[in-house]
Amino acid sequence: MIALERRSAAAIAAAIRSGQTTALAVAEETLDRIATYDAVQRAVWISRVEPEDLLSAARAIDARIAAGEDLPLAGVPFAVKDNIDVAGLETTAACPAFAYLPAASATVVQKLLDAGALCVGKTNLDQFATGLNGTRSPYGVPRNPYNLAYVSGGSSSGSSVVVAAGLVPFALGTDTAGSGRVPAAFQHLIGFKPSKGRWSTSGLVPACRTLDCITVFTDDTADARLIDHVVAGFDEADPYSKPLADRPVKPRVIGVPRRDQRMWFGDAEAEYLFDRAVEHLGRSARIVEIDLAPLLEAAMLLYNGPWVAERAAAISDLLTTNPTAIDPTVRAVIAEGLNYSAVDAFNGAYRLAALKRHADGLWGKIDLLAFPTAGTTYRVVEMLAAPVALNSNLGRYTNFVNLLDMAAVAVPAGARANGTGFGVTLIGPANTDRALLDVADAYFAAAKLPFPPPLDLEGKMQTVKLAVVGAHLKDMPLHWQLTSREAKFVGAFETAPTYRLYAMADSVPPKPALVYAEDGAAIAVEVYELDVASFGSFTVDVPAPLAIGTVTLADGSSVKGFVAEPRALTGATDITHLGGWRAFIAQQTEIAS
Repeated sequence: MIALERRSAAAIAAAIRSGQTTALAVAEETLDRIATYDAVQRAVWISRVEPEDLLSAARAIDARIAAGEDLPLAGVPFAVKDNIDVAGLETTAACPAFAYLPAASATVVQKLLDAGALCVGKTNLDQFATGLNGTRSPYGVPRNPYNLAYVSGGSSSGSSVVVAAGLVPFALGTDTAGSGRVPAAFQHLIGFKPSKGRWSTSGLVPACRTLDCITVFTDDTADARLIDHVVAGFDEADPYSKPLADRPVKPRVIGVPRRDQRMWFGDAEAEYLFDRAVEHLGRSARIVEIDLAPLLEAAMLLYNGPWVAERAAAISDLLTTNPTAIDPTVRAVIAEGLNYSAVDAFNGAYRLAALKRHADGLWGKIDLLAFPTAGTTYRVVEMLAAPVALNSNLGRYTNFVNLLDMAAVAVPAGARANGTGFGVTLIGPANTDRALLDVADAYFAAAKLPFPPPLDLEGKMQTVKLAVVGAHLKDMPLHWQLTSREAKFVGAFETAPTYRLYAMADSVPPKPALVYAEDGAAIAVEVYELDVASFGSFTVDVPAPLAIGTVTLADGSSVKGFVAEPRALTGATDITHLGGWRAFIAQQTEIAS
């Protein structure tokens, strides 16, 4: 199997322009990468350029280079979300009954081709760009390449996967509610969402035409800048296009959601990673908490207000003449738009204008926002079981951005233990696109993030980290319950200084009780890793009054671990001052001798 490391668009183009390689060689390697990854998951694609046609296009690029043309994207392969037109390939928006063959490529696609880039194919998506999870397509479910059990994020699912898996250096997505940002977070990518009107949407199947943005997924900010340089600009053919403008931002004050308004949906790792990201951003700016309520109210208008009618308008013919051709979940969401009146639409517009006035006022107090891109992620099976509720959770921090005319760039902020990514979105007023990329660079310099984990090529075993504090420690009486389940030792750690440790009365063998307490101390623990099935069987064997809960470690991260019910303290001895169970056992042994 060939390596699937990610590639830089800028580096590829520079190598081809300098003669170190050729567009043909890059195209051949790209075809090899795609063929290799097909064995892992094929559902990321809806259609692809025929291999010989791609090679022929690469030879033409080499000829243009030989003729002296300066092509900023010479020979760089890229992919396009299949709600954006590419001449010669059908546009389906992930609905076969809607498919058509466009006469010309979308404006942004044509600009990329003119700059020497090579389109290799059209990628899968949540049908009609309605969803933030990637499971709503008749062409299959693109999965997170770092853990195939998890969603890729949507609606730009396929585009994000082909970049994360190293098949192409960049891919076009779209963003109405967060589709260009959520998948980036889950897959350790840059998700660049330009200001509305900065990139032409001519040749895009609309979701909400007044809100839609074409976006790009890349591995680094340099490539995002490069693509923006090539495609940004006014387009007479797009009535929503705007003259190009760049607004500077000096991030002296950064707004983050108020702590009591942050929702993590049970994902302690996401909370930990966001806190670390805010710490890094706070090294060069003052962090202030803002009231999220007005932004959330604006976000609600997108799917619980008259903007759903704009989605219905985009596919009204199909919705009325052939509704069963539409994915049932997508149909249920969009069909609600038929219930809104013109009066509802105007009232919604009035309320949005008031909320935008409030949002615009924020920029007089802060320079930019830093939000979690998504509060959690989900397994594919979980999303299929509750497709609307869980999808809504993914949009909590994204849905308001386009409604309030903001620019955004999603950046990686670390990895969960399961390999999936967590991200932070930097948000600014319209036309701060380039400035946000500069802020992202400063953030990366401060954060010093590790490289993304290896790709999951075969289906990663799901594991759980478990902290043990007493009889399950190495060389203790119940340690066999871990070794018999082939638990892997992760390391010796201390808890956060918010626990008290007790020796329970009349326990055989002797066992401790770990209890959360604000006036506690750091307690020594050992952390082990078990597969999910083994963790489940282990938990079944835990006797009352002990239980398995969540334990916070000294660095702020969380793992599963032993905790105790209040009745465990009846007659118990407080041994917190000893710092751990081994010290207590050593003390008891010394007393006995």
